Amino acid sequence: MEQPIIKIDGISKTFITEGSREKLDVLEDININVKENEFVCIIGPSGCGKSTLLRVIAGLEPATDGEVFYRGEKLVKPRREIGMVFQNYSLMPWLSVEDNISMGLNFKKASKEEKKKTVDKFLGIVGLENFRKSYPYELSGGMQQRVAIARALANSPDVLLMDEPFGALDAYTRILLQKELLRIWEYDKRTIIFVTHSVDEAIYLADRIIMMSRRKGFIEREIAIDMPRIRDRSDPRYAKLTQELLEEFERLNDCSK
Repeated sequence: MEQPIIKIDGISKTFITEGSREKLDVLEDININVKENEFVCIIGPSGCGKSTLLRVIAGLEPATDGEVFYRGEKLVKPRREIGMVFQNYSLMPWLSVEDNISMGLNFKKASKEEKKKTVDKFLGIVGLENFRKSYPYELSGGMQQRVAIARALANSPDVLLMDEPFGALDAYTRILLQKELLRIWEYDKRTIIFVTHSVDEAIYLADRIIMMSRRKGFIEREIAIDMPRIRDRSDPRYAKLTQELLEEFERLNDCSK
């Protein structure tokens, strides 16, 4: 059997609330294997622990129990092979687009020639060649998110973690960037683990959807998406799966009140 690129083995996470010092169970016995080049979407009600799980995978948050493995090696801290794109872009406002993209390359002590070649490549991929000298405040939200994606990809991660990266965008820009992300993914087939609240977004993007329950944040079910890309939202199969998952969402929210 092929070794998963990411193995999440029995992850649980408990927070201690300030003041009352009560225990809050956010994740409970999460087990997920992610194959190389797979596009996995994690969905679930607000507060179910999706973002916490992503931070644990990234090595930014310690688990209370369980372990995460990258290519069979236990993951105990952030590492270069695992990149992350946040919802709020996290760009450095005092740096230009090209300097934001090359941040990670500076830490790697890449040569000037290597940095220029890499920045040129990813500016082209995300379609921002004419904005290399611009600053984040001069860009739209969608353009800023493209810069954040380019910055993550410039570090050549094996795995890209994305925490609701399009959640703050308007509907039209969100659809455009979904298409853009699939185009980038098809270009070099990085493994992507993508957190979203949107059932439609998950169906449009994913090879596999993992649905979490809010009740102590465990996995409710997994759904393999057997539809070719680029997916047609007018396809009856698409509509049927959307309705099925929306009904499941409604049930989960009812159960967790």
